[in-house]
Amino acid sequence: MLPLRADLIRKINRLPEDIREVILTLVENLEDFGEIKEIVRKLTEAQSKSEERLSRLEKAVEELIKAQIKTEERLSKIEKVLEELIKAHRESEKRLAKVEERLSRVEKAIEELINAQKQTEKRLSELAEAQKQTEKRLSELAEAQKQTEKRLNELAEAQERTEKEIEKLTRGLRNLREEVSGLARSFSYALENEAYRRLPAFLKERYGIEVLDRIIRFDLDGEEINLFAKAKRNGQEILLVGESVAKFTHAREIKSLERKAEKIKRVYGKEVIGIIVTHFAKTKLKEKAQEAGFIVIQSFEW
Repeated sequence: MLPLRADLIRKINRLPEDIREVILTLVENLEDFGEIKEIVRKLTEAQSKSEERLSRLEKAVEELIKAQIKTEERLSKIEKVLEELIKAHRESEKRLAKVEERLSRVEKAIEELINAQKQTEKRLSELAEAQKQTEKRLSELAEAQKQTEKRLNELAEAQERTEKEIEKLTRGLRNLREEVSGLARSFSYALENEAYRRLPAFLKERYGIEVLDRIIRFDLDGEEINLFAKAKRNGQEILLVGESVAKFTHAREIKSLERKAEKIKRVYGKEVIGIIVTHFAKTKLKEKAQEAGFIVIQSFEW
């Protein structure tokens, strides 16, 4: 085996084991050192190229490592992003679930609205039909109103005619009342005139009252006294105050006579005896007048 330089041996030792074995084998078998040198040179060149390749490979590996680190960092960021996306997705799913629930309620509400709309349309249709009936009835009512107005006009004309007839009847009734009043006054005056003639003898015979002067009609402070006379009873002078009525049927005649008798008594200061002269007197009123101290004389009595 040819002796090798130390630097050559170091270079051979740096070679990979399989190459180093090949070179050593060649060194053992080759006798020509020149050939070995040539081989070593080639191997050295090859080693140099290998080292360059290894250097480049190391750089590439470093770059790959750096890229790997960056990739891992990116992957870490991506993982974080993915985690956030997953979290956001879960939140989105929750929101979607809520949205679906709300959509379900909305769909239900829409369905209810549709049903309500159908009911509304049905009711509107019924209202439209009712409106038609109402319009028809209003038309009939308007026609009836025209007939009513026509009848009212006819009634107004008839009323006008009736009022004219009533006015005629009123005038006739007024005239009749005046005639009746005149007859009543005439009848009352006739009754009074008869009382003037008949009372003195009747009072003396029936009640022991003597009329001293003739019976007269006179006015006392605006109050008409139908019968008035001075008289005497049991030797005592008295005054007679009387009312003449065709029929004694109302209690107001008693009150009227009481008022007049009280006024005569205040003016003359003497005892007053009230007399009611009539053609007819109700029994209860006659009894009430007698309880008040009045004398009731009916014309048939004298």
